[in-house]
Amino acid sequence: MGAIDDKTIVTQYFNSTGFDRWRRIYGDGQVNKVQLDIRKGHQQTVDTVLDWLQADGNLSGLSVCDAGCGVGSLSIPLAQGGARVLGSDISEKMVAEAYERAKNTLIKTDNVSFATQDLEVLSGSFHTVICLDVLIHYPQEKAAEMISHLCSLAESRVILSFAPKTLYLSLLKKVGELFPGPSKTTRAYQHREADIVKILESQGFSINRQASISTSFYFCRLLEGVR
Repeated sequence: MGAIDDKTIVTQYFNSTGFDRWRRIYGDGQVNKVQLDIRKGHQQTVDTVLDWLQADGNLSGLSVCDAGCGVGSLSIPLAQGGARVLGSDISEKMVAEAYERAKNTLIKTDNVSFATQDLEVLSGSFHTVICLDVLIHYPQEKAAEMISHLCSLAESRVILSFAPKTLYLSLLKKVGELFPGPSKTTRAYQHREADIVKILESQGFSINRQASISTSFYFCRLLEGVR
Protein backbone atom coordinates (compact mmCIF):
# COMPACT_ATOMS: atom_id res chain seq x y z
CA MET A 1 0.00 0.00 0.00
CA GLY A 2 1.51 3.34 -1.03
CA ALA A 3 1.60 6.50 1.05
CA ILE A 4 -1.10 8.13 -1.07
CA ASP A 5 -3.38 5.18 -0.40
CA ASP A 6 -2.66 5.48 3.31
CA LYS A 7 -3.73 9.13 3.29
CA THR A 8 -6.90 8.38 1.33
CA ILE A 9 -7.84 5.59 3.72
CA VAL A 10 -7.21 7.78 6.76
CA THR A 11 -9.29 10.63 5.30
CA GLN A 12 -12.21 8.38 4.43
CA TYR A 13 -12.02 6.57 7.74
CA PHE A 14 -12.10 9.71 9.89
CA ASN A 15 -14.96 11.13 7.85
CA SER A 16 -17.06 7.97 8.35
CA THR A 17 -16.99 5.13 10.90
CA GLY A 18 -13.75 6.34 12.44
CA PHE A 19 -15.21 9.75 13.22
CA ASP A 20 -18.05 8.34 15.33
CA ARG A 21 -15.70 6.00 17.21
CA TRP A 22 -12.98 8.55 17.96
CA ARG A 23 -15.46 11.32 18.78
CA ARG A 24 -16.69 9.04 21.59
CA ILE A 25 -13.16 8.17 22.68
CA TYR A 26 -12.16 11.84 22.79
CA GLY A 27 -15.38 12.79 24.57
CA ASP A 28 -16.68 12.02 28.04
CA GLY A 29 -19.52 9.62 27.26
CA GLN A 30 -19.73 5.90 27.94
CA VAL A 31 -17.24 3.70 26.05
CA ASN A 32 -15.92 0.17 26.37
CA LYS A 33 -12.85 -0.68 28.48
CA VAL A 34 -10.38 -0.59 25.60
CA GLN A 35 -11.69 2.75 24.35
CA LEU A 36 -11.60 4.14 27.89
CA ASP A 37 -7.98 3.06 28.21
CA ILE A 38 -7.08 4.82 24.94
CA ARG A 39 -8.98 7.92 26.08
CA LYS A 40 -6.95 8.01 29.28
CA GLY A 41 -3.68 7.60 27.39
CA HIS A 42 -4.51 10.33 24.91
CA GLN A 43 -5.58 12.66 27.71
CA GLN A 44 -2.31 12.03 29.55
CA THR A 45 -0.46 13.10 26.40
CA VAL A 46 -2.54 16.28 26.10
CA ASP A 47 -2.10 17.03 29.81
CA THR A 48 1.68 16.57 29.57
CA VAL A 49 1.92 19.07 26.70
CA LEU A 50 -0.29 21.55 28.57
CA ASP A 51 1.89 21.17 31.68
CA TRP A 52 5.01 21.90 29.64
CA LEU A 53 3.58 25.01 28.04
CA GLN A 54 2.03 26.31 31.25
CA ALA A 55 5.29 25.79 33.13
CA ASP A 56 7.02 28.14 30.71
CA GLY A 57 4.74 30.95 31.87
CA ASN A 58 4.20 32.55 28.46
CA LEU A 59 1.16 30.71 27.09
CA SER A 60 -0.99 33.85 26.85
CA GLY A 61 -0.60 35.31 23.39
CA LEU A 62 1.60 32.46 22.14
CA SER A 63 0.95 31.47 18.53
CA VAL A 64 0.38 27.71 18.26
CA CYS A 65 -0.44 25.39 15.38
CA ASP A 66 -2.18 22.19 16.50
CA ALA A 67 -1.47 20.02 13.46
CA GLY A 68 -3.88 17.09 13.37
CA CYS A 69 -6.17 18.67 15.97
CA GLY A 70 -8.91 16.03 15.87
CA VAL A 71 -11.89 17.24 17.87
CA GLY A 72 -9.91 19.99 19.61
CA SER A 73 -8.74 18.13 22.71
CA LEU A 74 -5.58 20.24 22.82
CA SER A 75 -6.60 23.32 20.81
CA ILE A 76 -9.45 24.25 23.14
CA PRO A 77 -7.53 24.20 26.45
CA LEU A 78 -4.67 26.06 24.74
CA ALA A 79 -7.14 28.76 23.71
CA GLN A 80 -8.55 28.78 27.23
CA GLY A 81 -5.01 29.52 28.44
CA GLY A 82 -4.81 32.53 26.15
CA ALA A 83 -2.80 31.10 23.25
CA ARG A 84 -3.65 32.02 19.66
CA VAL A 85 -4.38 28.66 18.07
CA LEU A 86 -4.85 27.28 14.58
CA GLY A 87 -6.19 23.73 14.68
CA SER A 88 -5.88 21.75 11.45
CA ASP A 89 -7.06 18.27 10.55
CA ILE A 90 -7.44 16.20 7.38
CA SER A 91 -11.02 15.26 8.35
CA GLU A 92 -13.85 17.72 7.72
CA LYS A 93 -15.98 16.00 10.34
CA MET A 94 -13.26 16.27 12.98
CA VAL A 95 -12.80 19.97 12.25
CA ALA A 96 -16.55 20.60 12.43
CA GLU A 97 -16.73 18.79 15.77
CA ALA A 98 -13.75 20.78 17.10
CA TYR A 99 -15.46 24.02 16.11
CA GLU A 100 -18.69 23.02 17.87
CA ARG A 101 -16.83 21.99 21.02
CA ALA A 102 -14.97 25.29 21.02
CA LYS A 103 -18.23 27.23 20.72
CA ASN A 104 -19.72 25.24 23.60
CA THR A 105 -16.64 25.48 25.81
CA LEU A 106 -15.06 28.88 25.27
CA ILE A 107 -16.61 32.20 26.27
CA LYS A 108 -14.98 33.74 23.19
CA THR A 109 -13.53 31.93 20.19
CA ASP A 110 -11.58 34.89 18.80
CA ASN A 111 -8.21 33.27 19.49
CA VAL A 112 -8.88 29.83 17.99
CA SER A 113 -9.68 28.78 14.43
CA PHE A 114 -9.94 25.46 12.66
CA ALA A 115 -9.19 24.42 9.09
CA THR A 116 -9.49 21.23 7.05
CA GLN A 117 -6.03 20.74 5.56
CA ASP A 118 -3.39 18.13 4.90
CA LEU A 119 -0.39 18.65 7.14
CA GLU A 120 1.81 18.86 4.07
CA VAL A 121 0.10 22.04 2.84
CA LEU A 122 -0.08 23.90 6.14
CA SER A 123 1.44 27.35 5.86
CA GLY A 124 2.24 30.26 8.14
CA SER A 125 4.61 30.94 11.00
CA PHE A 126 3.98 29.92 14.60
CA HIS A 127 5.99 30.08 17.80
CA THR A 128 5.07 26.47 18.53
CA VAL A 129 3.90 23.65 16.27
CA ILE A 130 2.36 20.59 17.95
CA CYS A 131 1.46 17.29 16.30
CA LEU A 132 -0.04 14.60 18.55
CA ASP A 133 -1.12 11.06 17.64
CA VAL A 134 -0.68 11.68 13.91
CA LEU A 135 2.67 10.09 13.04
CA ILE A 136 1.07 6.70 13.58
CA HIS A 137 -0.52 7.18 10.14
CA TYR A 138 2.78 7.96 8.38
CA PRO A 139 5.38 5.44 7.17
CA GLN A 140 8.95 6.51 7.96
CA GLU A 141 9.78 8.02 4.57
CA LYS A 142 6.66 10.19 4.63
CA ALA A 143 7.11 10.99 8.31
CA ALA A 144 10.46 12.60 7.54
CA GLU A 145 8.89 14.87 4.92
CA MET A 146 5.99 15.80 7.16
CA ILE A 147 8.12 16.56 10.23
CA SER A 148 10.50 18.65 8.15
CA HIS A 149 7.57 20.67 6.84
CA LEU A 150 6.17 21.23 10.33
CA CYS A 151 9.62 22.35 11.47
CA SER A 152 9.63 24.96 8.71
CA LEU A 153 6.50 26.50 10.25
CA ALA A 154 7.91 26.68 13.79
CA GLU A 155 9.85 29.71 14.96
CA SER A 156 10.95 28.24 18.29
CA ARG A 157 9.48 24.84 19.13
CA VAL A 158 8.05 21.60 17.77
CA ILE A 159 6.28 19.01 19.94
CA LEU A 160 5.64 15.56 18.47
CA SER A 161 4.19 12.31 19.70
CA PHE A 162 4.71 8.93 18.07
CA ALA A 163 4.25 5.23 18.71
CA PRO A 164 7.74 3.99 19.64
CA LYS A 165 9.26 1.06 17.77
CA THR A 166 10.13 -1.26 20.64
CA LEU A 167 10.75 -4.97 20.89
CA TYR A 168 7.53 -5.46 22.85
CA LEU A 169 5.33 -3.67 20.35
CA SER A 170 7.13 -5.25 17.39
CA LEU A 171 6.33 -8.71 18.75
CA LEU A 172 2.63 -8.00 18.53
CA LYS A 173 1.00 -9.36 15.39
CA LYS A 174 0.46 -5.76 14.25
CA VAL A 175 0.14 -2.46 16.04
CA GLY A 176 -3.40 -2.08 14.72
CA GLU A 177 -4.49 -4.81 17.11
CA LEU A 178 -4.08 -2.29 19.95
CA PHE A 179 -7.17 -0.51 18.65
CA PRO A 180 -10.75 -1.73 19.02
CA GLY A 181 -12.88 -3.14 16.21
CA PRO A 182 -13.16 -1.04 13.06
CA SER A 183 -10.30 1.19 14.22
CA LYS A 184 -8.04 -1.45 12.71
CA THR A 185 -9.09 -0.12 9.29
CA THR A 186 -6.06 2.21 9.21
CA ARG A 187 -2.47 1.10 9.45
CA ALA A 188 -0.55 2.09 12.55
CA TYR A 189 3.13 2.83 12.02
CA GLN A 190 5.80 2.72 14.72
CA HIS A 191 8.91 4.91 14.60
CA ARG A 192 12.38 4.64 16.07
CA GLU A 193 13.08 7.51 18.42
CA ALA A 194 16.58 7.92 16.99
CA ASP A 195 15.05 8.52 13.56
CA ILE A 196 12.67 11.20 14.86
CA VAL A 197 15.47 12.92 16.77
CA LYS A 198 17.69 12.86 13.67
CA ILE A 199 14.97 14.57 11.60
CA LEU A 200 14.46 17.27 14.24
CA GLU A 201 18.20 17.88 14.55
CA SER A 202 18.55 18.15 10.77
CA GLN A 203 16.04 21.02 10.92
CA GLY A 204 17.95 22.88 13.63
CA PHE A 205 16.09 21.61 16.70
CA SER A 206 17.49 19.99 19.84
CA ILE A 207 15.54 17.89 22.32
CA ASN A 208 14.52 19.85 25.40
CA ARG A 209 11.84 17.76 27.13
CA GLN A 210 10.57 14.25 26.62
CA ALA A 211 8.04 11.89 28.15
CA SER A 212 6.60 8.42 27.80
CA ILE A 213 2.88 7.72 28.12
CA SER A 214 1.81 4.11 28.42
CA THR A 215 -1.48 2.43 29.28
CA SER A 216 -2.69 -1.04 28.38
CA PHE A 217 -3.65 -0.06 24.82
CA TYR A 218 -1.95 3.30 24.27
CA PHE A 219 1.80 3.76 23.82
CA CYS A 220 3.39 7.10 23.08
CA ARG A 221 6.71 8.93 23.15
CA LEU A 222 6.56 12.70 23.39
CA LEU A 223 9.45 14.93 22.29
CA GLU A 224 9.88 18.69 22.47
CA GLY A 225 12.41 20.13 20.03
CA VAL A 226 13.59 23.74 20.43
CA ARG A 227 15.78 26.01 18.33
